[in-house]
Amino acid sequence: MALVRDRSRLVFTITLLTLLLVLVNADDIFLEWQVNIDTTIKPALVDQPVITINGMFPGPLINATTNDIIHVNVFNNMDEPLLITWNGIQQRQNSWQDGVSGTNCPIQPGLNWTYVFMLKDQIGTFSYFPSINFQKAGGAFGPIRVNNRVVIPTPFLKPYGQFDLLIGDWYEESFKDVRSSLNKSDLDIHTKSMLMNGRSRFPQTNQTFVVEEGETYLIRISNVGTERSINFRIQNHPMLLVETEGSYTSQIMLDSLDVHVGQSYSVLVTANQPEADYYMVASPKMVNAPESSNLVGVGVLHYDDSTTPVQGPLPAGPDPFDLNFSINQAKSIRWNLTAGAARPNPQGTFNVSNVTLSQTFILQGSLAEINRSARHTINNVSYSIPNTALKLADYSNNGTGTYQLDAYPSNSSNPIAIDGTFVVSGTHNGWLEIVFKNTMQVIDTWHLDGFGFYVVGFGDGEWTPERRSTYNLYDPVVRSTVQVYPDGWTAVYAYLDNPGMWNLRSQVLKHWYLGQELYIRVYDPDPNPAKERLPPSNLLYCGFIFY
Repeated sequence: MALVRDRSRLVFTITLLTLLLVLVNADDIFLEWQVNIDTTIKPALVDQPVITINGMFPGPLINATTNDIIHVNVFNNMDEPLLITWNGIQQRQNSWQDGVSGTNCPIQPGLNWTYVFMLKDQIGTFSYFPSINFQKAGGAFGPIRVNNRVVIPTPFLKPYGQFDLLIGDWYEESFKDVRSSLNKSDLDIHTKSMLMNGRSRFPQTNQTFVVEEGETYLIRISNVGTERSINFRIQNHPMLLVETEGSYTSQIMLDSLDVHVGQSYSVLVTANQPEADYYMVASPKMVNAPESSNLVGVGVLHYDDSTTPVQGPLPAGPDPFDLNFSINQAKSIRWNLTAGAARPNPQGTFNVSNVTLSQTFILQGSLAEINRSARHTINNVSYSIPNTALKLADYSNNGTGTYQLDAYPSNSSNPIAIDGTFVVSGTHNGWLEIVFKNTMQVIDTWHLDGFGFYVVGFGDGEWTPERRSTYNLYDPVVRSTVQVYPDGWTAVYAYLDNPGMWNLRSQVLKHWYLGQELYIRVYDPDPNPAKERLPPSNLLYCGFIFY
């Protein structure tokens, strides 16, 4: 018995010391953001409003360490409501800070609100952007770095330097004008430029990274665009893939990398070529864009002593319509099972080969006509945004008058296309299988807030339960945004251990804006605030709930 007591004391002491070490190593980071409209930036050399943060486009870097607490006081100086969401940040037990219409009432013009959230158990590359009113097409996006603490080793040597590379397609029209066109069912309006860190390919504004010969750099790549998947490559410089959205990957060398809308990656690049300047290229997928097109983003990797400008043709990528290339690359991106990370279940000791599924959602994204308007749907339901935030209504009166839980099918399509506030039940601490289906002729991407999901399978044609035999259950990569190819399906597993109201959406902005989203309510009946945070003291109210 004495041995048992001593061992218990030892376990308690180690646990307490570990907790104290976490607290000692966590910092509070305070940021103040002034969000404005600027008409002088002209990223596509046309007159249009651009949404800036502290006068910057793209917005400022959030550079923090896992377990840090971020305080962002956002001042909305625009003429319409605003919300910022933190793409891929899981907001553990705290969906009140997620920054989407289902969890937060918008920040009204002329007012401010402070987000407070912890970067818990995630190390990697992420981004932020506006989540309502099609504002992402106007800017206000930026990079997030979550660094490892000293006690958590990385599975690669410390790079000499780091760069953040935000790539995205860009409209030449005002985001308000595009929004108006979509509201009138004009879906033929498309982006015409590709930006790198807010700069178009015009020679006088090319994005340039300066490197030293012989050194290795970590490049953090995020697709912050609205509709186009891209292929990224650097002339004469292969890339070593090491991380995606908080997961260390098995390290594979790539000549080019597909990055789909909303996704983020980290790659290592060594400056081991003769001193010169080299092209960086981002070309759209599923588009015939000639080398001279503004839809081909071009930047420069500049050796610091180089006197040789970029020359020759742009480095060629895969055929933009070669989906086999893209699918095979996607299947090759797997979890690094030998690397540790700041997670409850270290990567080297956990996989999904023996899990028991609690639920399966089969979700089909498609285009439909509802009340003579073009709408995007999930299972023939186009999401209607209620006046009251779902989380607020849920906390105040179990959602009565705002939404009806499980009113729409999560495994089949509604007989007719309808509008509705689509909220489904997720089993707390259960394993959820989601099969995303794409009937459209474009690459769609899906994102789940609050969780990382295990990407277990890709396929074409119809999904059937027999397709589970093709799943990779040994080392599927964990991420928060996954692509679904035309006339295909993608399957993921998610462990619903994070109670809250969580957004599941298309990252393709047209699809999202026109209704391709729903919310998963993960409910824990235990009122213990250590399991799910209480509403913040600065909570905003809207709809029929006023205080």
